[in-house]
Amino acid sequence: MSSRLYKEYKKNIVPALIKEYGYKNAMEVPKLEKVVVNVGYGRHVKDKAYVDNVEETIKLITGQKPIHNKAKKSISNFKIREGMNVGASVTLRGKKMYDFVDKLVSVTLPRVRDFRGINPKSFDEQGNYTIGFKENIAFPEIDTDAVDNIHGLEVVVCTSAENKKEAKTLLEKLGFPFKKK
Repeated sequence: MSSRLYKEYKKNIVPALIKEYGYKNAMEVPKLEKVVVNVGYGRHVKDKAYVDNVEETIKLITGQKPIHNKAKKSISNFKIREGMNVGASVTLRGKKMYDFVDKLVSVTLPRVRDFRGINPKSFDEQGNYTIGFKENIAFPEIDTDAVDNIHGLEVVVCTSAENKKEAKTLLEKLGFPFKKK
């Protein structure tokens, strides 16, 4: 694996986290496990052109073909039947994951309109972090002139951290720009 961010993690971040938290072994240090990019179709679930557009967008952003997520149960108020495609997602691991996170932190987040930092409260209890984007045009691969439909997407960064504090420290050292209080 020869990602710039991975080399930075191994060379500088692991020793810093060992020193800060007093880990006995480098294998105890929290690391990135996977990144999931997810888009729900919402009210456009029956619009084939919209679904194809979302699929193409995810493919451009991540470099992988997305899988379609199916509804687990029927919800009559939303006109959704069990087994119907309700979203698309991609799971990134390894080199692609580190390349994506590097691009996310250094290129994509600064391109977000009115960006003032990401919310430090978006961690779950297992140390995973979720970022929601209202517009897909923040990603550099998306040509803003050729976009028909602007849609949102969600990026979940899964870590091996035991708690929120360790996960936040890891992501700060990886370059995530959290809001200052």
